[in-house]
Amino acid sequence: MENFIYLDNAATTPVRKEVLEEIMPYFSVEYGNASTSYSLGKNARKAIENARKQVAESLGAESEEIYFTAGGSESDNWALRGVAAALKDKGKHIITTNIEHHAILHTAEYLQKEKNFDVTYIPVDEYGLVNPNDIEKAIRSDTILISVMAANNEVGTIEPIAEIGKIARKHGVIFHTDAVQAVGHVPINVEDMSIDILSLSGHKLGAPKGVGAIYIRKGTKIFPLIYGGAQEQKKRAGTENVAGIVGLGKAVELAQSEMSSEIERLTSLRNRLIEGVLKSVPNAKLNGHPEKRLPGNCNISFDFIEGESILMFLDMNGIMASSGSACTSGSLNPSHVLLALGLKHEQAHGSVRMTLGRETTAEEIDFVVEKIPQIVERLRNMSPLYEDYLKSSKI
Repeated sequence: MENFIYLDNAATTPVRKEVLEEIMPYFSVEYGNASTSYSLGKNARKAIENARKQVAESLGAESEEIYFTAGGSESDNWALRGVAAALKDKGKHIITTNIEHHAILHTAEYLQKEKNFDVTYIPVDEYGLVNPNDIEKAIRSDTILISVMAANNEVGTIEPIAEIGKIARKHGVIFHTDAVQAVGHVPINVEDMSIDILSLSGHKLGAPKGVGAIYIRKGTKIFPLIYGGAQEQKKRAGTENVAGIVGLGKAVELAQSEMSSEIERLTSLRNRLIEGVLKSVPNAKLNGHPEKRLPGNCNISFDFIEGESILMFLDMNGIMASSGSACTSGSLNPSHVLLALGLKHEQAHGSVRMTLGRETTAEEIDFVVEKIPQIVERLRNMSPLYEDYLKSSKI
C-alpha cells in the first residue's frame, strides 16, 4: 500500500531498515539453535548475548537481569503471576491502577478470581496521572507487588515512576512497571527509578512483532511463567527467537542513540497536530496530560460523533489512526482509560488516538489538520446529537 499517512505507532511500528538488515542472516545463514554446542549454535548464542547487553545498557541494568519473551503481554503476565506465585506465603495483596493495559488488568482479575488475591486499583486524576501518595496509602503489611505503567498507551500520560519506585523500595514491596510504550521513546533507568521488574516490547520501537523482554532485578523473588527447558537462565523455557531478539537489541540501541533528537522533533509535531485540531474544531478536547505525555501521542475527543466514524473517513483520506488500544479496538465498549479520566460514555466513544513515529513529517501533520475539521463537520451535520445541541444553543 502506498501514499498513506500512518498515525498508529502506539499500536505497532514498521521494522526499521537497519534492524531488518541485522536480522536477515539469522533466518538463513546463521539459523542455529542457541542451545546447541557446535559453532552454528554458538554464533546464535553470541548474537543473543549481544542483544541482551544492548537492552540492559539502555535501561541501566546488568545483562544477566534481562530475559527475552514473546512480547509485552507475556512479560506483564510473568511479572504479576511470577511474583504472586513466589510470594503468596508472604502476602496476597497487589496494587495497580485503573488505567493499566489489559495484560495487567486481566492478569490481576485472574489472580483475584482463581488464586484469591486482593487487588487494589488506584484511580487517576482527570489527566490520567496517578498520585504517588495514593499508592503509599494503599500499602498494607501483606502487599507484595505494586504495578504501575510508565506511560499510558491510549492518552500518553507519563506516570511518576521514580517517586512510586522510591515508595515501594521504602516499604520493601516489589515494584513493576509496564514500560512497553515508554522504552525507546523517553528515558528509563531502572536504578534511578527504583524499578524491580520492567516489561518491554519490540514492535513498539522498530523491531519485529513477537519479541519482548523483561528486566528482573537481581535477588527479586519470582517464579517462571513458562516451563520446559533451561533457556533464559532457566527462567523462561522455549527455543530462543534469535532473529527477533537480535532485532530487538538493534532497535533498542538505535532508539537510545536517537532519543534526544526524536523527543524534540516528535514533541514539536505533536503540538502542531494538537493545536491545529483544537483551534479549528469546536467542542473538541485533548485527553491526557498536556505536558507530561509521550512525545508522539495525541488523543482527542470530538463531541456529538463516533470515533469509529472519524476513523473510517480518515482511512478514506489515506490516514490511519485508532480509537484506542489496538488490543481492544474491536470492542464496542468505551475505553476504560477514558472513563477513568472522567469522560462520559459518549465522549469516550468520540475519541481518536493519533500516534506519531520516526517517519511522520510536518507535511503529513498539516494534511491531517486540514482534513479533520472537514470530516468532523460532515459527521456532525448527520448527527442528531449535534442538531439537538445547536437547537439548545439558540434558546
